[in-house]
Amino acid sequence: MKNVKLLFLFVIVITSCKNIDSKKIKIDEDSEVSAELIEKAKAIHEKVMTLDTHIDINVRNFTDSINYTQRLDNQVNLPKMLEGGLDVAWFVVYTGQGELNEEGYDNAYKQAIAKFNAIHNLANKYAPETIELATTSEQAREIYSRGKKVAMIGIENGYPVGTDISRVKEFYDLGARYMSLSHNGHSQLCDSNTGERDSIWLHNGVSELGKKVIAEMNKWGMMIDISHPSKEAIRDMIELSKAPIIASHSSCRALCDHSRNLDDEQLQWMKENGGVVQAVSFGSYVNIEKAKKFRDASRGILNETAESVNFKILPWSEVSKYSQEEKNKYWDKYTEVRRLAKPRLKEVHKIADPVNVADFVDHIDYLVKKLDIDHVGISSDFDGGGGVEGWSDASETLNVTIELVKRGYTEEEIDKLWNKNLLRVLDEVQEIAKQIQAEL
Repeated sequence: MKNVKLLFLFVIVITSCKNIDSKKIKIDEDSEVSAELIEKAKAIHEKVMTLDTHIDINVRNFTDSINYTQRLDNQVNLPKMLEGGLDVAWFVVYTGQGELNEEGYDNAYKQAIAKFNAIHNLANKYAPETIELATTSEQAREIYSRGKKVAMIGIENGYPVGTDISRVKEFYDLGARYMSLSHNGHSQLCDSNTGERDSIWLHNGVSELGKKVIAEMNKWGMMIDISHPSKEAIRDMIELSKAPIIASHSSCRALCDHSRNLDDEQLQWMKENGGVVQAVSFGSYVNIEKAKKFRDASRGILNETAESVNFKILPWSEVSKYSQEEKNKYWDKYTEVRRLAKPRLKEVHKIADPVNVADFVDHIDYLVKKLDIDHVGISSDFDGGGGVEGWSDASETLNVTIELVKRGYTEEEIDKLWNKNLLRVLDEVQEIAKQIQAEL
């Protein structure tokens, strides 16, 4: 077993507008990465607008006393964005899948509105001098040009729409510029990839209500996100949509056989559709075997640490049944356990390699090969389970650019990967919406 040791490179650089923290640069000891290459990567990273399409949020981090102006323990906040040179954060209005009834829809709607309000409060109340909300590519670039961070909004799971398609416009007016029609579990709008576990499907693709929602999304200029729906639902979405679509956080099934990833046939659909696939740095979607081996090797240390503070680590299937208050208490304690165990977790590297930035960029390489450079982007799924060794939070964002430079990507190509491809699709979706509205 090769023992990968991370070296911290302290690089003397001219201070830039991004104020990137050089201490966050990580490479492995066997890597042929020169100081010259790192300088080149830093120069590119400082010039391009870096955009991450999928970042989860917890509304408890958007209060007067606890908010993203502070360097919290979570993976994305303003100090960490500044340290790593992450410029555009697509914050996600996520709701877990519940019962398909009025009570479930109402609860999901309330949760969604709370998250919309949290994102607006960040930009308008807590940190207006540092970050602004954008709803178009033009606004994003203008805000970035003034040296500010950019917030954009996506919706993960169309469950909060309920049976009222007017909520698509309501969510659009609140700033949402993409939405997936399902998450883990079939929604009222379409089937989820999770149907692969038991081959039980609710709609065999997109439901009749889902078809109406797709039409509304096209009408108002909201991108359709295919990252969680089933293969048949994705096929339906591509056939039904009048505009290009996106996968906000998905990687390649050919490299990692997980139902959340896209197979080669789906990638071909995306290329023909003119959309974009945002590769995701979620360990189990990057290399499921490697992630499992590292997780198994870490489990003993985590369990021992948990036991020392009278806590029991539970499978997600159990935690998912908790009320939101119970979940919050559980994750608070789990985060404490992770923090306490961190020094000992370094021992695991001696027996198992973690999924790392190089593994992640392997997926970018594969996507570029299958789709070409104009249809590929980058996402993290931070604060939703994402992160790999070397890009474990926003403060380490530069390491992705270093790995891209190492593999020979040009500044123009890196610019496309970090922002231009995704924003090109947003522009096309919004232009098509104008045409649809003009024909009404």
